[in-house]
Amino acid sequence: MNEPRPVNVLRYPMVPDRPRHSFFVLRETPCPYLPDRMERKLVTELTGRRMSASYGDLSRGGFRRSHLFAYRPACRSCSACVPVRVAARQYSPGKSLQRLARRNSDLLVVLRSAEASYEQYRIFIRYLAARHPEGEMARMSFEDYRAMVEETAVETQLAEFRDAAGRLLAVCLMDWLDDGGSAVYSFFEPEATNRGLGSYMIHWLIEETTRRGLPYLYLGYWIAESPKMAYKARFKPLEGLQPDGWRGLTQ
Repeated sequence: MNEPRPVNVLRYPMVPDRPRHSFFVLRETPCPYLPDRMERKLVTELTGRRMSASYGDLSRGGFRRSHLFAYRPACRSCSACVPVRVAARQYSPGKSLQRLARRNSDLLVVLRSAEASYEQYRIFIRYLAARHPEGEMARMSFEDYRAMVEETAVETQLAEFRDAAGRLLAVCLMDWLDDGGSAVYSFFEPEATNRGLGSYMIHWLIEETTRRGLPYLYLGYWIAESPKMAYKARFKPLEGLQPDGWRGLTQ
């Protein structure tokens, strides 16, 4: 992680009896989503007691988690990244998502604690080689993968999706907040292209969020100009964090 410098501006709701955070701005780096642009992140460390509740506050302020840090964009001249979440209780899957759910109805979903395994890692590496071969994550060792999964200060789980023969096909790393779930990272067996596992895992997460009696599933950032982000608009109703709060997106 780049060497940070401290800032004093807090951009998330301050709630009494929550841990206080120190925030830092990282140096600019090339944006991974939009060409010819630079990205800059505002970060804070997730440590101490009552962190799950505090991270819920941060998520409502547009932050995401990576390892023991929460971050959000703080770019100088760009606001393309919009934090988004699905209103899970009002979720209305379209016909294509309904077909996707029927296609994967044979899968068994096993919820596990945030503990990495070599079985998961082998699929993780195959997924990156097929989908993101030029990305930095493609060079991650098993210890790197273990850190991604296990370094957490909040309530974190893994969902494993297995076929009738018990073969692992997909994995989703997720956090549970006081008002919903948060999809951290997911990957799947690249040979199982006909199943649409990436979208199916989000569909399952929305339903699991509802089963837990929680209102939202946080999906990270959506960028209108990035084709890589287009799939998130399938899940409706989708809300985006605007300067005046969370509002429905019409796209």
